Amino acid sequence: MSKLYFYYSSMNAGKSTSLLQSSYNYRERGMNTLVLSPMVDDRDGRGVVASRIGLKTEATVIRPDDNVYEVIERHHGNQYLSCVLIDEAQFLKREQVFQLGEVCDRLNIPVLAYGIRTDFQGEPFEGSKYLLAWADNLKELKAICHCGRKATMVIRRDASGKAVKEGAQIEIGGNDLYESTCRLHFKEEYFA
Repeated sequence: MSKLYFYYSSMNAGKSTSLLQSSYNYRERGMNTLVLSPMVDDRDGRGVVASRIGLKTEATVIRPDDNVYEVIERHHGNQYLSCVLIDEAQFLKREQVFQLGEVCDRLNIPVLAYGIRTDFQGEPFEGSKYLLAWADNLKELKAICHCGRKATMVIRRDASGKAVKEGAQIEIGGNDLYESTCRLHFKEEYFA
C-alpha cells in the first residue's frame, strides 16, 4: 500500500529543494513523477516549482476547486506514475487532502506533500491541518532562527520591518516578506 507523506516546516528549510531532489531520484531510475503546485503560488510563475538554490521544474497547476484525485488519475492514465509530489501543500483544501489519501489507497501511488505548518499568526493552514491529521508519515524539515534555535514559526513583516499581526492568511512572498523564527522570537514580536 502506498503512503501519504507530509514534509513540513517553516520557510527556508529546503522543502522545494527536497521535493525536486525526490522527483529527480525517481526520474533518474526511469520512473515517472507528477509535480503539482497550487494555483495561488505564483512567486516563480504559475506551474513552476523553484528552490532558493536555483533548481526548478515544471509543475501541473491545481486550482482550489480541482478534484486532485481526478487530475492525478488522468495523468496516470496517460503515463504510469511512480510518485506524486506537491509543493506548497498548505494551500490545499480539506477535500483535496482527502483526495490525496484516495490516490494512495485506490491508485497505489505514493504522495509526497511539502508545506508550511502555520501562518504568520501561528494558525494552521487548512491543507497542513488535514495533512498533519491524515498523512501516514510526518517528516519535519528543520529551519534555523537568527538565534540558532530551530525555527518553527513564520513572521510576516511590513515595509518598515515590523511584525504584521492582522491580514489575509495567504500573501505570497519570500524572504522579502517573511522570516522564519523560533517560538520565543515569534512570541516576542507577535505578542509585543
